[in-house]
Amino acid sequence: AAINPVPRAMILREAEEAAQEYDYEGGLKLTVSVPQGEEIAKKTFNPRLGILGGISILGTSGIVEPMSEKALIESIHVEMKQHFCQGENYILVTPGNYGADYLREHMSIPFENNIKCSNYVGETIDMAIDMGVKGILFVAHIGKFVKVAAGIMNTHSHCADGRMEVLCASAIRAGGSLECAREILEAGTTDEALAVLDSYGILKETMAVVMEKIQFYLDHRSYEQILLGAVVFSNVYGLLGQTRDAEELIHKIQEQAVRVDDLS
Repeated sequence: AAINPVPRAMILREAEEAAQEYDYEGGLKLTVSVPQGEEIAKKTFNPRLGILGGISILGTSGIVEPMSEKALIESIHVEMKQHFCQGENYILVTPGNYGADYLREHMSIPFENNIKCSNYVGETIDMAIDMGVKGILFVAHIGKFVKVAAGIMNTHSHCADGRMEVLCASAIRAGGSLECAREILEAGTTDEALAVLDSYGILKETMAVVMEKIQFYLDHRSYEQILLGAVVFSNVYGLLGQTRDAEELIHKIQEQAVRVDDLS
């Protein structure tokens, strides 16, 4: 079943509490049913992700709060302005919760200071330049940020995909075979593609190519007016790589956090 870890844990917890309430110590069989799930799934990107026959259970709130693109970009601007006015010249940015979770669990920088840019990588860079920000460090899942390696600055699937094509081209540049490239193109998810790269022994080399291209297109968007870098990870494979300027940005954000704390 395509159920993410957090909702899966919530389902199990509720089942355990129900069993305890009735002093039941036997086994339980849980059936998760979504009315018309198969029909709903046809209107989503699930088939392209390899999720067939129903929808995926993703989040925890059960609430969808629609927001226009303009309003969402404005909310990013407001949050960035708040951080900048508090003395943060170097901004920590994640596309969403995956990046924030990775920051909290695996990186020694103040994760609570990150702002979320959703899919708007290009707009976030543009706003930072206009504001006078000196640098941005993106911490992002490979599924989102591999698109930046193709110059795609809005990473929403509705705008562009190209994930497998980027990984395929990068694998060839890293010395991969045509058979490896063919298997990557047939993968349904980035983790499946990473597994192919790993099986051919060129995961590290391919990620180095991807990081090089991400750095190139970040700098291309900004005309190198500010310092930009990215740390890219997978929930399965962990840290996949970081771009040329990422380490410098990590140090600057760490130093900035100490300075801001001293001032407050």
